[in-house]
Amino acid sequence: MSELVTGEAVVLGLRPARLPSRALAVCVDLVIVWVIYLALTLALLVSVDSLDPAALAAVQVGLFMVVLVGLPIAVETLTGGRSVGKIAAGLRVVRDDGGPIRFRHALVRGAVGVVEMQLLFGVVACTASLVSERGRRLGDVFAGTLVVRERSPRLRQTTVPQPPRWCTAEFAGLDLSRVPDALWLAIRQFLLRAEQLDPAVRHSMAEQLADDVIERTGAPVPQGMPAISYLAGIAAERREREARRSFGSPGMPSSPGMPSSPSSASQPSPQAQAQAQAQAQPSSSTATPPPSRPASEREGSAPGGGEDGPPTPRTGFIPPS
Repeated sequence: MSELVTGEAVVLGLRPARLPSRALAVCVDLVIVWVIYLALTLALLVSVDSLDPAALAAVQVGLFMVVLVGLPIAVETLTGGRSVGKIAAGLRVVRDDGGPIRFRHALVRGAVGVVEMQLLFGVVACTASLVSERGRRLGDVFAGTLVVRERSPRLRQTTVPQPPRWCTAEFAGLDLSRVPDALWLAIRQFLLRAEQLDPAVRHSMAEQLADDVIERTGAPVPQGMPAISYLAGIAAERREREARRSFGSPGMPSSPGMPSSPSSASQPSPQAQAQAQAQAQPSSSTATPPPSRPASEREGSAPGGGEDGPPTPRTGFIPPS
């Protein structure tokens, strides 16, 4: 069972339902509507036993149209293509383009389904489902709908593929500063979904993105390297440069095309700081004290002092001149 892919190569993640699961859903739905129809018919016969046969037949026809035809149509319209049987089987009715169905789609499916599944006992519906590539019956063909599986296996979370080891050195000298952020985002999204795309579409998109990168970097794809490997290597090189820019040690030289961070440019390296401290320690330890003035000048300059005055204590303090 192949996944549904639109014309824009968008994977819908839903797979067309096949005959066994559809038959199970139809059986569950038919059992429910027939039980409701028979219960209402018995209740009607008990409550209006005085009606003549013609009126009773008209009431039964109206009840048939309301329960067996109108009820499935109303349920599929209100629930977006899911009846009780389809919910139990994990199925859903969608349009050919993957969108939700509307009233006209449910009306055509319900009207044709009464003929091919109830009046003809499902023979035509089974034959058409087996012949159709997507398992569609006549009601789906006329209404432009498709029954798909909702309980598809979960896709594992994919990551950006790593480039081959032999090509990692090819991107170390590239100037990636001219590549805009929008192009980086497109490359990342493409690499994340590359495995889900059709091989031809994947190759075409990889070539287009590689040409856009080459136009801005000026470096062609290395000979013998696929375009998707080139994109993976470019993305890995950018991640590595961003990591070095954010968490690299100060003084580490930047790769070509990557501007150095402001913190690494403004802060000196540890070796420079150690040399500055070593030069500052001897100068501070050998500093000479300021020259002291002669005792005669200190005595003469002292206030109230003279030859007979008390001697000035030598404290090393030099008064300002």
